[in-house]
Amino acid sequence: MIKNLQGTGVALVTPLNEKLEVDFKGLAKLLQTSNEGSVDYWVVHGTTGESVTTQPAEKKQILEFIQANNPRNLPIAYGLGGNDTSELLRQIDKIDFKGIDAVLSVSPYYNRPSQEGIYLHYKALADICPVPLILYNVPSRTGSTIAPETVIRLSKHANIIGIKEASGNLVACIEIARDKPADFLLISGDDILTIPMIAVGGVGVISTIANAFPKRMSDMVRAALNNDYKLAREHQSKLLTFHHLIAQGGNPVVTKQILAALDICKNYVRLPLAPVDTPFIERIQQEVLRSCYHVISTF
Repeated sequence: MIKNLQGTGVALVTPLNEKLEVDFKGLAKLLQTSNEGSVDYWVVHGTTGESVTTQPAEKKQILEFIQANNPRNLPIAYGLGGNDTSELLRQIDKIDFKGIDAVLSVSPYYNRPSQEGIYLHYKALADICPVPLILYNVPSRTGSTIAPETVIRLSKHANIIGIKEASGNLVACIEIARDKPADFLLISGDDILTIPMIAVGGVGVISTIANAFPKRMSDMVRAALNNDYKLAREHQSKLLTFHHLIAQGGNPVVTKQILAALDICKNYVRLPLAPVDTPFIERIQQEVLRSCYHVISTF
């Protein structure tokens, strides 16, 4: 049985310490904050989690830790993507999928495959993956896009259940919503476009900012799903500056800096990522103090 992957999913960061080792104390605090914020599911080892610089043994430890600190039994989606189909098939064969409810797989990057190549890539993964697959379209990172026509072709595969759409192209999202099967999940991959995505047929978001403000994001998404767009916009307005900061300074770097300002985890990242400069850090700290300090419980 497929668990519910609607509402607010959190693309979890991977907290690190000053030695750039996984900070499990920070991760525990992050998970606690997330649980208290009533989010609906977690995404582990996605872009926000710095999956490309996390080693296989670390990924296993992180997943097991998250599973052991999941009192609400939230569904877990596992990030697994790349541009070498054969290698991904080998990885799928090696992973223990116990406790994993779905795989979130970014489209092949750098080698820029054709739409037929993208289709065949995902079909090969879905054919052998023991859990349902969610497509992930983020052209700004991959250099190519999954066209709506390709999404609809893939939506007919029994083991492909949805797409995280982070292209910023609402017209494409409208086309997908129009033509997809009723049970195929259209999920926003862009926090700032979540409300319009829901308005055209989306079922929620896989969110970055929900690491820091899970309750605010969850309340926003629930309001939108209940067609209370006035309330949803009110929640979004409280997060707008943080969306702009992340867009300017990059994710997960700025996301971690916001978390550091909230004393949830440290801001360390692994190369080639690097922290933002001191003036930018001060801007983040000032915004956290201005917007959140006295109302942190409402987030």
